[in-house]
Amino acid sequence: MRILSEAGNLSGKKVLVRNDFNITIDKDGKILDDFRIRASLPTIKYLLEQNAKIILSSHFARPEGKIIELMRLQSVQKRLSEYLGLPIKKADDCVGAEVENLVNQLNSGEILLLENLRFHPEEEANDDEFAKKLAALAEIYVNDAFGASHRAHASIVNITKYLPSYAGLLLQKEIEVLSKVLLNPERPLTVVIGGAKISTKMKLIEEYLKRADHIILGGALANTVLHAQGIAVGKSLIEEEVIPELKKLQLTDTKLHIPVDVVTSQDKTGQAEIKINPVGRTGEGELILDIGPETEKIFNSVVKASKMVIWNGPMGLFEVEKFSHGTKAMAESISNCSSCFSIIGGGETTCFVEKYGLIDKFSHVSTGGGAMMEFLAGDRLPGLVALEN
Repeated sequence: MRILSEAGNLSGKKVLVRNDFNITIDKDGKILDDFRIRASLPTIKYLLEQNAKIILSSHFARPEGKIIELMRLQSVQKRLSEYLGLPIKKADDCVGAEVENLVNQLNSGEILLLENLRFHPEEEANDDEFAKKLAALAEIYVNDAFGASHRAHASIVNITKYLPSYAGLLLQKEIEVLSKVLLNPERPLTVVIGGAKISTKMKLIEEYLKRADHIILGGALANTVLHAQGIAVGKSLIEEEVIPELKKLQLTDTKLHIPVDVVTSQDKTGQAEIKINPVGRTGEGELILDIGPETEKIFNSVVKASKMVIWNGPMGLFEVEKFSHGTKAMAESISNCSSCFSIIGGGETTCFVEKYGLIDKFSHVSTGGGAMMEFLAGDRLPGLVALEN
């Protein structure tokens, strides 16, 4: 795989960068978490120093091939401009004659942001003609979108057939850090997995029951594990369809740590009575919405004894303050572990630690959620394979 520093003289060259600006916004379009924008800056600044003509591209959310006004990239344009202290031009589309005109008017050291790639269904279809149209805008392609590199999309995969292609500084850093986990992890290695769905993380759990020294499971996905062991979980969120597959795993393995007590309530609002119960004591009409204090202590002791910790996914329904304590405790436990090399990833996890001002206390914050999990599970990401080829 070629890296950006190997691209030679870029002065005056049109460089198309695939970024991941899939950020968190509220219903009014206000940015709630701009970590991925900040993470993109080193590559953009490098290209500015090289005096390139810079074309930035990204998807945002899931417009499913339609133009949705709230999913336009104006907020990204504004925030990038603030961080760089430069005006940034923006196109109303990502391909077509108008976009080509804007690209041709670019001077060296100027930046053009293309519109949301996913407004075109051809992007997610990895359409060859769409990839050719994108490639026609530039002379060099740079993939700096680690968080989207597990997707076989046109701007990630097929475009590399038509332009000299390089890994950006962010992508390069992600590969270097995460490869260390795969090839030479510091031990004890602890993997913390939370969130709602265990189905999306089964391969990671299976892989790290072999690779890791400890696996901690929290969040709604732990409910499915408890249920698979015959433990009552009331009306909690579970995934019945993965139970047969789960039962094939070594769920009694001593390296696997699951909740011993839980926070329950009749509903998710935080308005109904909230209880802390040992696992197995969850009533029929109750929901498990967070890990309990005894579980927090056990998980903390495992983290404190670790040399490397990877965390993806919240420990409970963190969006509701009353059910965010377990996630807060995990964030503090890992961020305060001075002897650990800590890696976190996933939009919810990153957004949470950003909110509480802890993001700078982790050794590496990955811009990938699904991409990070697939990479760590040993999968070859389509975007990286395309660069290698």
